[in-house]
Amino acid sequence: MKKILFTLAGVLLFSALIAQTYAEKLGYPKDAKVLILHIDDVGMSYDSNIGAIKALDEGVANSLSLMMPCPWIPGFMKYLKEHPKTDAGLHLTLTSEWENYRWGPLAGKPAVPGLVDKEGAIWPSVEAAAMHASADEVEKEIRAQLDRSRTMGWEPTHLDTHMGTVFARQDYLERYLKVAIENKIPVMFPGGHNTMIMETTKATGLTLDMTTAMGKKLWDAGLPVLDDLHNITYGWGCPEDKADCTDEELKIHKVRNYISSINELKPGITMLIMHCTWPTEVFKHISSSGTVRKGDTLVMLDPEFKNYLKTQNIILTTWRELKERRDKIK
Repeated sequence: MKKILFTLAGVLLFSALIAQTYAEKLGYPKDAKVLILHIDDVGMSYDSNIGAIKALDEGVANSLSLMMPCPWIPGFMKYLKEHPKTDAGLHLTLTSEWENYRWGPLAGKPAVPGLVDKEGAIWPSVEAAAMHASADEVEKEIRAQLDRSRTMGWEPTHLDTHMGTVFARQDYLERYLKVAIENKIPVMFPGGHNTMIMETTKATGLTLDMTTAMGKKLWDAGLPVLDDLHNITYGWGCPEDKADCTDEELKIHKVRNYISSINELKPGITMLIMHCTWPTEVFKHISSSGTVRKGDTLVMLDPEFKNYLKTQNIILTTWRELKERRDKIK
């Protein structure tokens, strides 16, 4: 009987360890929801930079990533030099999706010909990139983007991926994680319970067994790991899918969606992805997504949303803090 009880206790202890979130491993309270409020696409345009700065300086956004091949990177680098504690990583850019506003690979066409389309820019879709570019070329371009950041004097706090291109192929994903581990840079990869990302993004080909194994690999390499990924805000524009709406209507609708979705999150560290932009008259000539992006900025500035985070005891963190916590664990 004692042997049976001892075995049962061991099973329960093992189950408890397996169920432990990466947030708990990093010292956050059990059952805490820990959020990174993360802005993608910084440096893509002047409008992207202004939206990001507003969301950071006047709102509750606390993290971002930079598109190093894009024209407005120098403008944002000036902000970073004035704000050196900013949580700013690299939005590794392997696609150039807009019709009239495009960019090429930093490694150059001779080094990565498979990444380049007939206009001399990077391919406009994830599918096209995955069809033409080798894993060697993807790794070269990732390294070139990291090199440009360092050349400009910025050591990125993390790596993530524009349009999810590094998840398109297993060999791309392996190179992405390889560069991160080699450089000891935290990397956006959901390696925990992955409740939301598995429900909302079913076409990636990732399985829970695979992500769990990769999460353990990153943790064992000394890097922090996400428990989940929130990547659905880009689908929230005007209410009732109207073509147009006022800023107030847009804000109210998006705040409701943000709060509802955060309520559904399970405990752990979740990176919430958004695209804060403050569109000028030029942005409509780049993309039709100005309304969606402005809405993200409005949410970050909204007092109701700020109060919600406070009253619900949502813990906000950054990649910089996660790495500092991970470094303290042997």
